[in-house]
Amino acid sequence: MNTTALIRPAWTPATIALMVIGFMVFWPLGLAMLAYIIWGDRLDGFKRDVNRATDGVFAGCRKASYRASANTGNVAFDDWREKELERLNEERRKLDEMRDEFDAYARELRRAKDQDDFDRFMANRHKPTAPTVTPKKGGKSGLLDD
Repeated sequence: MNTTALIRPAWTPATIALMVIGFMVFWPLGLAMLAYIIWGDRLDGFKRDVNRATDGVFAGCRKASYRASANTGNVAFDDWREKELERLNEERRKLDEMRDEFDAYARELRRAKDQDDFDRFMANRHKPTAPTVTPKKGGKSGLLDD
C-alpha cells in the first residue's frame, strides 16, 4: 500500500474531513469512512482472499465450458493445448506466490524502516542539547571567559 496516498486508512486530515463531510451529507457515508480508517489496512488481504476463493470456485466452471467448446477434433492438438494450459496455470500460481512473498518482504521492510525512524526519534528526544559557543570579539570563546 502506498503510504504517501492522500486517502489511506489512517487518521489523516483528508480522511477526517471526508468522514465529517460524509456524516453531514448522509450518515452511512461517514460511518463507511470511519470503518475504512479503522479497518482499511486489512482490505488488501481480504481482497486477495476473496479473489482466490472466487477464482477457485469459477475455475472448474471455466475448465468445463472451455473443454466442451474448445474441442477441435484433433486429439493430439487438444492434449498439447491442455498440457500448455496446465503449465500456464502452474506458472500463474508460482507468480502469485512470488508476489505474495514480495508483498510480505516489502511490508517487513516498511516495518523495519518505521522502527528505525522511531528508535532514532526516541534516541534524539532524550539527548541533551549542547550549548552553542559564540566567540567574542577578542578571539576568545565565550564559555569560560566571564
